[in-house]
Amino acid sequence: MAYMNGITCICDNGRTLEDHRPIVGDDVISGIYRKAASLRGKRVLHVNSTYQSGGVAEMIISLVPLMNDVGIDTQWNILSGDADFFTITKNFHNALQGQAIAFSNEEMGLYLRTNESFSGQMAIDHDLVVIHDPQPLPLIRFYRKTQPWVWRCHVDLSNPDPALWEFLKGFVLDYDRMVISHEGYRRRGMSMEQWICRPAIDPLSDKNRDLAPEEIAGLLANYGVPTDKPLITQISRFDKWKDPVGVVDVFREVKRHVDCRLVLCGSMAPDDPEGWAIYRQVEDAAREFIDAGDVILITAEDHLLVNALQRASAIILQKSLREGFGLTVTEGLWKGRPVVASRVGGIPLQIEDGETGFLLDPTDTEGFAWRVRQILENPDLGERLGRAGKEYVRQHFLITRLLSDYLDMLNAELTDWDNT
Repeated sequence: MAYMNGITCICDNGRTLEDHRPIVGDDVISGIYRKAASLRGKRVLHVNSTYQSGGVAEMIISLVPLMNDVGIDTQWNILSGDADFFTITKNFHNALQGQAIAFSNEEMGLYLRTNESFSGQMAIDHDLVVIHDPQPLPLIRFYRKTQPWVWRCHVDLSNPDPALWEFLKGFVLDYDRMVISHEGYRRRGMSMEQWICRPAIDPLSDKNRDLAPEEIAGLLANYGVPTDKPLITQISRFDKWKDPVGVVDVFREVKRHVDCRLVLCGSMAPDDPEGWAIYRQVEDAAREFIDAGDVILITAEDHLLVNALQRASAIILQKSLREGFGLTVTEGLWKGRPVVASRVGGIPLQIEDGETGFLLDPTDTEGFAWRVRQILENPDLGERLGRAGKEYVRQHFLITRLLSDYLDMLNAELTDWDNT
């Protein structure tokens, strides 16, 4: 459970590290305890821009209680900003992923003033500070730095807008470490270590825990999702980089050959002002199928529903044009479902083409449709892909591995800081 108390997000889901032992095994759990032993009593602060609706918040929600459970006093604060601020930072997100966007001096000024104002509400006396993504990046300028600061960027940085990157780089260079999700996101001219840490999911969260068949059926019925036809599902924000209109195009091609149904499900994040405009574009593109009941659009913030949809789906799509990592792919693989996804960002780190899923160029509508048809017409293929994908996630992309990585980083940064 997470809820706001001023700027602090109170995070206590009731789960402990020991709860993960049956899933990951004794060696993983014992290794985490050994790494944490020298860090007991240290204080860590995470700062990001929202406590809901997105993979970043979901990772922090699960990571913070586990860090506290192993003896590290960990706090999570949420940057406050108005609608104009989040419009600017959403455009930052788009520009970092390659879109050419010009920013005015007034916009840059608002971005900095919001961070300066927020710094006046938040005292920092922790042993390590982790700042997530561009929204709170300038905070480091408004404090006397008495501890290591880490910038954790979850965005695809392989081809950022040059002008924006030059602006943001000035702040990034004040940090002691930059954490990215993929080798291809490294940036030249950075003096600090650029450390790769791949995201992960919590297998015990509402979004990923096991569900009984009757629980799945009840959730789908509550949201009006029939199960009389095979379900094809994409879980993602209504965001142009997730290409939901392109997903409708894939479905249109598949529907000519196989009677099936498409579900597009994505909550509207408070720091994403573009969501409803994209949603309306999808409505227009899918109108004939929506009217026939064969395309269902859902905007609810309901993790159990996402879990049920993924488990009930014949196929999970992720037709992203850009993707920092793609935790919705990880979630789909964890449910043992076959995933057909774009060969972009961090998705190829999770899917070996033909072994744990299928990868395609994001513009290859016909290729996506062919792979979807192939799985629908060959259920044994889908079962094989699903089994292999789930085991790969168990070994590489669960929250216990992320916790272990954070402990490594904390040990390294505090040692370096003490030696300076």
